[in-house]
Amino acid sequence: MFNPFRKSKGDISIIKSVSDHIETYFGEAAWVMHEKESPGIHVDVYVVEATAERNYKRLITSGMSEKPMPVPEGASDGRYAELTLCLPPEWPLSMEAFKDEANYWPVRLLKGVARFPYKNKTWLYAGHSMNWSDPPQPFAANTAMTSVALSWPKLGPPEAQTISLGSKKNARLWAVYPLHEVEANFKVNSGSDALEKLLDGAGVTELLNPGRPSVVKHN
Repeated sequence: MFNPFRKSKGDISIIKSVSDHIETYFGEAAWVMHEKESPGIHVDVYVVEATAERNYKRLITSGMSEKPMPVPEGASDGRYAELTLCLPPEWPLSMEAFKDEANYWPVRLLKGVARFPYKNKTWLYAGHSMNWSDPPQPFAANTAMTSVALSWPKLGPPEAQTISLGSKKNARLWAVYPLHEVEANFKVNSGSDALEKLLDGAGVTELLNPGRPSVVKHN
């Protein structure tokens, strides 16, 4: 039977809370990508495999919620968070496959976004976005996307959006949405609601399509 605690160096209470949450709302995790070295916070990535009813793999972080983010007044519900991203069922996830950045970048993205608030003394919430590099460069050779935004997960029940960490402490589960540079610029200029409307209209969810076209027309 899968044991999420084996090999993990993370906070045991968070590991249990996240593992229970995943099993309740997304299905039992098949395995975990455990970190050997953890700068700042320990971030593991859980993998829920695809099924006949759920034609995608789901990745979920465990460890971002180890530390609170410095949220502004009135935003205490966003103090803790974890992240999720889905991949096509054929996406290779193995140490051998990860030698190719075209396979590994979604995992790298999750870990990087999870650490972003603590490295930059800021916070992340739905509607927030960031460029991955300066100047913006594609994540890997198999995509033209360069940036990322956070929003609510769409492939799952609304109850899955909040993880109970015990002692009246909850973490938000944010979906990670890779963006084209033009989409990230549109969000900055027109707002997150305007971008969200375009993404929804195009049927974009947290299921990654590395080759998807931009929902914003180029100037």
